[in-house]
Amino acid sequence: MTVIVRDLRPDVPADLDGFVRVRRHALPYVLFTPESIAHELSHAHPEAALRRLVAEEDGEIIGTAQVSIAHDGAEPGQGVLNVYVRPGRTRRGAGGALVRVAEEHLALRGASRLYSWVLDEPGNRAFAERFGYRAARSAHFLRLDLAHAVLPPLQAPPPGVEVRPGSDFSADPRPLFELDAEVTLDEPGDLDTEFTEYEAWLDDTWHHPLFSPGLTSVVLVDGRPAAFSAARTDHGTSYGTVMTGTARAYRGRGLAKLAKNDSLHRARAAGHTEALTGNDTGNGPMLAINKWFGYEICATEVRHVRELG
Repeated sequence: MTVIVRDLRPDVPADLDGFVRVRRHALPYVLFTPESIAHELSHAHPEAALRRLVAEEDGEIIGTAQVSIAHDGAEPGQGVLNVYVRPGRTRRGAGGALVRVAEEHLALRGASRLYSWVLDEPGNRAFAERFGYRAARSAHFLRLDLAHAVLPPLQAPPPGVEVRPGSDFSADPRPLFELDAEVTLDEPGDLDTEFTEYEAWLDDTWHHPLFSPGLTSVVLVDGRPAAFSAARTDHGTSYGTVMTGTARAYRGRGLAKLAKNDSLHRARAAGHTEALTGNDTGNGPMLAINKWFGYEICATEVRHVRELG
C-alpha cells in the first residue's frame, strides 16, 4: 500500500469530507466542517502561504496537515505545521510524509523556526522528537456537558453595564475587532499574534462559517465594549468559545465571567448540548473561570519547536 501526499482540493467535496473526517477522529475537541476548511483556504492571507495537505492511501484520506507562516506574529520567520493521522491508520508513513512536505514548503518560504501542536500522548511525542522537535508550552482542551450542567442563573448586570449579543454589531463590527485585538495581544503563548488588518479579521473571524454572532456575548461598560466571549458552532449540537477576555482597563471586575455565562445560556437555549473550549496551561484566570462553570479537561496538547538550519 502506497501513501501519497498532495494538496487538498477545496473544490472536491470528497476531499473536504475526508479532511474533516480525519480531524474529527484525531481531534474531536475542535470544531471543523467542510465549509470552514474551504473558507480558510480561500480567504487565507497571501503572506500566510497556507497549505492544507492530505495523505492518501488507496484513495482514502488518512492524514492531514495544516501548514502556514505566522504572518501576523511579531517575529518573522516562524512557521506552523499541525499534523494529524486518523487513529487506526498510523504507522503507515503518512505522518512522516506530511511532515517532510510541510517542512520543505515552510523552509522555502523563509521559516527558520517551526511550531507544531502535538497531543500529549507517548506515541505522538516520540514521533515529534524523532523529527527534531522539542517540547515547549502546553494547552488543555476542555468540555462541558451543556445539556446537564448547572449554569449560574442570569442576573441583571450592575449599573452602567449591559450584555448584548454580537449580532447587535453586524452593521459595524469594528469595535469588536479592536477589543479582540487588545485581548489577543495579551493571550499567553509562544507565538505572539497582532491583529492589525481589519479586513483580514473580518475574513478570518466575523465571516468565518463557524462563527456565531448570535451566541457571542459582549459586555459594554458605559456603552463601550469591555469584554466578550466569541462563539462558534458546527451547526449541530456542539458549540465552542474560541476567545473570552476583557480589555485591560476593565479587568478584575468579573466581566469575562459575565460574558461567558450569557453565551452559555444562549447556546443552551439554541439547543446545543456540548460546550468546548481550550486554554493555555499558563492562563490561570481563564482556567479558573472555566472550572467554575464546570468544564473538565478532556485532553492536553504540547507545542513542539524545531529550529531550521
